[in-house]
Amino acid sequence: MCYNGISKIMVGDEMTKKEKAELACAELEKIYPEAACSLNFSKPYELMFAARLSAQCTDARVNIVTEKLFVKYPTLEAFANADLEELEQDVKPCGFYKMKAKSLKGMAQKLLEDFGGEIPRTLEELLTLPGIGRKTANLVMGDIWGKPAIVTDTHFIRITGRLGLTENKEPAKVERDLVKLIPPDKSSDFCHRIVQFGRDTCRARAPKCGECALNYFCGYGLKNAKEAK
Repeated sequence: MCYNGISKIMVGDEMTKKEKAELACAELEKIYPEAACSLNFSKPYELMFAARLSAQCTDARVNIVTEKLFVKYPTLEAFANADLEELEQDVKPCGFYKMKAKSLKGMAQKLLEDFGGEIPRTLEELLTLPGIGRKTANLVMGDIWGKPAIVTDTHFIRITGRLGLTENKEPAKVERDLVKLIPPDKSSDFCHRIVQFGRDTCRARAPKCGECALNYFCGYGLKNAKEAK
């Protein structure tokens, strides 16, 4: 099998980072043809709010919480005018509920006051919103505005490191490294596929290297295979 002249029999260590990135994109696209965000939302700002709640919390739990939350607070105005203590209790299952509730209320207020209730279209403007970091800002840029985006969550950092695409652990540095390797038009979908792949196969503990479709060029998988011999 061959992708852009790269044979599957090539040893992963002989490949450049760019070649590995191309293969990772191709293999993950085959496994997950429908790339989709795992957070549920129906309005653009709801994705941003859900992403804020997902910090140090599973997407599955966030989806349970937001199912009721977005019904109780159906508009930005409802979030902006929410009683903070009540909102804290509404998001409590997501953890760090005081900070997260304050962020949601603050985001709603700033969106209404400074952006006319619309989601900003630039990364720089998104980063001015309370509680929004580069990870969430990039998620919005990719999923809402269809722009190139590298979302460096824990799955992304772990897997790109194992593949040998970056030596960094700091999200901003990982983003900088991968922007150079992943085709812009594939970057947002690649990030969603990486998340699903991290849950299914390349887990933090006990990754399934033996049945991994990327193990023939993955530095981590190749090292484990050599040590097992």
